[in-house]
Amino acid sequence: MPPVEHPLFSRVWSWAMRHEPGDVVRGRIELLEGLSGRVLEVGAGTGSNFPHYPATVREVVAVEPDRVLREEAAVAAAKCETAHPETRIRVVDGTFEALPDDAAGPFDAVVCALVLCSVADVPASLAAAHDALRPGGELRYYEHVATDGWLGGVQRAVDATFWPRAFGGCHTHRDTVGAIHGAGFEPVRHRDVRMAPRWAPVPIAPIALGVARRAD
Repeated sequence: MPPVEHPLFSRVWSWAMRHEPGDVVRGRIELLEGLSGRVLEVGAGTGSNFPHYPATVREVVAVEPDRVLREEAAVAAAKCETAHPETRIRVVDGTFEALPDDAAGPFDAVVCALVLCSVADVPASLAAAHDALRPGGELRYYEHVATDGWLGGVQRAVDATFWPRAFGGCHTHRDTVGAIHGAGFEPVRHRDVRMAPRWAPVPIAPIALGVARRAD
């Protein structure tokens, strides 16, 4: 597998993760609350979720393809394991579409936080998540999603021009929730979140936060 390298984006993302707004942090906490057992987190970034896993989670396998972000995530994992030794966190190289052998299931949950916007193949990624879960296991998602109206037009315009190249492959106008339901997951709970006022032309403002379950 060729290495994933986005040097400029990695630096920007690393800075952004160190200065996350309180609303984003609260979203991460809500995303992870109630989890237990064995968890697969894909697109772990710098490890921003790690401090928020409940003590009932005994193992997190965190997949991150970008070398710079993965190195930061490994440091974050070591700090969290020192503070909370009941939860083991392993950071491994890999992509959502082709999970490494280190990420073999079954898992009790798969966590996706701000990653499905940037994967190359959404159906293949969700199929990998489905296969990695035990029957009845949960997909937890916290994702940029498409919207309609004038902001949807902004999303389509930036996706067709500079946005994916500037932001590590991120696409703002994806029907991620529809793709999750189409991949064989049953909705458990869902809510829409906005990261900016409705009048602000911020293409990543619409967020979906929810839980879906592998049915079989």
